[in-house]
Amino acid sequence: MYHLRHPKDWDDGFRVMSNSIRFLREDATFMPEVRSPTVRRRELGALLRKLRTGKGLTVEQAAEQLMISMSKLSRMETGQSAATPRDIRDLCDLYDVTDRAERDRMVNLAREGKQTGWWQGYDLDSFATYVGLEAAAVQIRCYQSAIIPGLLQTPDYARAMHAAGVPEISPERTEELIEVRLRRQRLLDRDPPVRLDAILDEAVLHREVGGAAVMRAQLDRLVTMSERPNVSIRIIPYSAGAHPAMDSTFNILEFAGTVPTVVYVEGLVGWIYVERPHDVARYRQVFEHLRTVALTSRESVALLREISAHHGSSAIRAAPGDVRS
Repeated sequence: MYHLRHPKDWDDGFRVMSNSIRFLREDATFMPEVRSPTVRRRELGALLRKLRTGKGLTVEQAAEQLMISMSKLSRMETGQSAATPRDIRDLCDLYDVTDRAERDRMVNLAREGKQTGWWQGYDLDSFATYVGLEAAAVQIRCYQSAIIPGLLQTPDYARAMHAAGVPEISPERTEELIEVRLRRQRLLDRDPPVRLDAILDEAVLHREVGGAAVMRAQLDRLVTMSERPNVSIRIIPYSAGAHPAMDSTFNILEFAGTVPTVVYVEGLVGWIYVERPHDVARYRQVFEHLRTVALTSRESVALLREISAHHGSSAIRAAPGDVRS
């Protein structure tokens, strides 16, 4: 067990909210679940893996008895592919699952895992997995060292980010991806809304993505979003010095009920999903440490306003045709 130190002036409201998340995970009946097919596959996969290991079988041994490939069984256990009702029947027989209610629950998870999420119509490749996980999360804790988190970006900021990407994408594809981002942001408005706990490095606020005017509007949006009871935005100032996440960026996604937590780590060449309990615990520990070095919510808003005003001054100076005596 980790004994983590909380910042002495951490907002009481957000402490209560975090306690509520733990309560909701223990009794998911108090929180309506978003039936994301991505999460349903992961939930079923975790259950299948637990049943297999409980019988003392390796993937190879189980696959041999089922007369299927090891890769198929592995994909089902990791949630990368959906199981069929026949697969569930055969697996339940192999693992001696005789309870009818439990077998029916697994079949229902398999059927829900084959449904189509709204994001699957946008050709998002591997990122579709993350969007599917995010759609069912009850809490998201994210740390960003370089950019504004997607759930908090304005359309103009997102447009500038896509314009700077390599390889280039068409204007039509850019607008399509911005539409995806805006649909993802509805998580913050749904009933009940997702809890977002964002920690940003101060450098994120200074980098003029899209120019000074775009950045001022973006920081003003952060100020507005920070007023919501389900959103916390805190800044790690330059004066904090070194910290354990300087070379990283990650999102911790928590789900209702028994669905295991997953950490999403994004990089230039792809994405990593961290799921092993001891690895997840390390990311949680790092995030709690970041809270201890970040400004309070009130101090963070003050810094956001200050830097936004600076961008506003820069935008005025850069305005075309502006003549001053």
